[in-house]
Amino acid sequence: MSLLIFGLNHRTAPIDVRERIVFDADRLPQALAALGALAGIHESLIISTCNRTEICCVEDAGGALLPDWLTSWSGGDPQLKDCLYRLEGAEAVRHVFSVASGLDSLILGEPQILGQLKDAYRAAQQAGTAGSLLNRLFQTTFSVAKRVRTETAIGASAVSVASAGIQLAKRIFTGFDQHTALLVGAGDMIELAARHLHAQKLARMIIANRSLNRAQRLASSFKASAISLDALDSHLPQADIVVSSTASPGHVISLEATRNAIAQRRHRPVFMLDLAVPRDIDPRVGELEDIYLFTMDDLRNVIDENVRARAEEAETAREMIADEVARFMAGLKSREAVPLIRELRGQAEAAREQTLEQARRMLAAGRPPDEVLEFLAATLTNRLLHGPSTALREAAESGDVEIAVAAARLFRPGRREQ
Repeated sequence: MSLLIFGLNHRTAPIDVRERIVFDADRLPQALAALGALAGIHESLIISTCNRTEICCVEDAGGALLPDWLTSWSGGDPQLKDCLYRLEGAEAVRHVFSVASGLDSLILGEPQILGQLKDAYRAAQQAGTAGSLLNRLFQTTFSVAKRVRTETAIGASAVSVASAGIQLAKRIFTGFDQHTALLVGAGDMIELAARHLHAQKLARMIIANRSLNRAQRLASSFKASAISLDALDSHLPQADIVVSSTASPGHVISLEATRNAIAQRRHRPVFMLDLAVPRDIDPRVGELEDIYLFTMDDLRNVIDENVRARAEEAETAREMIADEVARFMAGLKSREAVPLIRELRGQAEAAREQTLEQARRMLAAGRPPDEVLEFLAATLTNRLLHGPSTALREAAESGDVEIAVAAARLFRPGRREQ
């Protein structure tokens, strides 16, 4: 069995491909059950965020089924297979450690991904698809991520996707003190955007969400207004800035509603930031005059500046992760040897008990103690060495050099190879 990572991310797939294969909270348990039913898949976990969809599994020749399985869940999109990557063993471990530490994120060092990984791990535990190896991997992953963030400055003054988007908005508006923002959603991304806008002395904020209660709870923190999604179109004309991040399967801001809003605004410009995957805003909106529409993939310039600023810390983090990968893989190898060690000890214990019982009977029969001790030592030695000696003899006859080298390491550990 081997550890395997299989999937796509913001480096291998554009947003129009990524949004076709998203596992939200409602869909995830069914997907985990279906994945666990695949032949050869022994443990599994699914990571699904705006920037990546990855399957992490323990498989035994089951990986060959994953491309077709994932494609079927995307609705049969053939373009998906061209965007997929596959990582095994140590490379898979390095990837998970890097993702958790923020080294593989759209924004280098962003902290949200660690919480998303914990959610994915919790979902796999609840579904019963995380076994001993994935448990060990992710417990170690969380520890490594904590060490990276504690011992490096990779997350210092972290730039989130939301804050990068607000930096883009500053290119459209010189200040926010006379502008209104409409935030669609009430999750972590929208809360981050609200905090950044509030810090910029935004004049007015409106928060829209499917659950009005959730919108009201978030709005109360920023002295904002709260509305339901049903009222979104009527409030859209008031918005100079629109930030949307929901889990809706379809567009929540339509082309028609935006066109109507522009007409009512008398063509005053609107900055729109779509942080959702699948996208919340109809992509055709970006073709309208006076609309500046940006998606996750449009944040790259801001992100590249962030990457350059943190390059040195990232290199330190990668070296740290390389050490942690080596330690984890060494632990796996020793773990794989446990059954063999247990079997060898069992055989040795059986030989000891058999020989000791014979020696006791000899003493009871009045045989001299020295004779019994000699019998005990010689017989136990012969029984313990019979199997290895036979294997070495057969290896020598067949020219199997590897067995001889392994035996030398096992039985003469103090001898250095010349």
